[in-house]
Amino acid sequence: MYDFSAMPETFDFTLGTTPLLVSLPHGGTYIPNVIASQMTEAALETPDTDWHVGLLYDFAPSLGASVISATHSRYVIDLNRDPAGAPLYSGADNTELVPLTTFDYVPIYKKGREPTEAEIEERIAQYWRPYHERLKIELAAVKRKFGHAILFDGHSIKSVVSRFHDGQIPDLNLGTAKGTTAHPELMAAAFEILQRSKYEAVIDGRFTGGHITRVNGAPGNGIHSMQLELTWKLYMDENPPFQYLPERAGELKLLLKDLLQTLINWQPPAS
Repeated sequence: MYDFSAMPETFDFTLGTTPLLVSLPHGGTYIPNVIASQMTEAALETPDTDWHVGLLYDFAPSLGASVISATHSRYVIDLNRDPAGAPLYSGADNTELVPLTTFDYVPIYKKGREPTEAEIEERIAQYWRPYHERLKIELAAVKRKFGHAILFDGHSIKSVVSRFHDGQIPDLNLGTAKGTTAHPELMAAAFEILQRSKYEAVIDGRFTGGHITRVNGAPGNGIHSMQLELTWKLYMDENPPFQYLPERAGELKLLLKDLLQTLINWQPPAS
């Protein structure tokens, strides 16, 4: 039923010509055979994928943005978590670096087949570290070329996930780790674009940005980062088989294009 025979690279990368790097760490669905054999049937459906984010942001290279996107499922390893295992949101329910349950608390691994510490370390080396090393390399290169760099981390989630949020999740959730990962003027410009839309937008609410946003954002050093978590209902069917809805997505993509262009056009204030 599951064809995991042709192993892709751990990520795809497209080099751009502007200060913007778009990261899509949760859009992959590939699971290597050796890991798939440990997993439950429910997990192999990869229900917590950031479905179709590659399609949502397929215009980004045409704007001149660099794009890095993961090919492997977040169930193999979550690229947006601390490799030391620190919880993403203190005091809240969190999924792990190598998650053991789906967002609905369904076991990902067959009983007794959960990954060992050694297996987790191997996954960090094989899948997590290459993605993050490439992020660092590209952000440094962009900063050298333009004097500053902007990292945009793109995510999506089902509109109701009781594990993480009471009731409906707002449509658009911009996260800057409580204002610490990007220049205030850049944050304001990005959020203004979202607020002008018909969608409900919040900044630094329940989703304040994950490990990628937090560890890379260093506005004092010319590297700015932010995360956008948007809900599935804006562009797709939220039920299996998670069908992409082009007409609905088209309106959202216009907004995302405006947002990314705003990030590209932004210039740091003169010091």
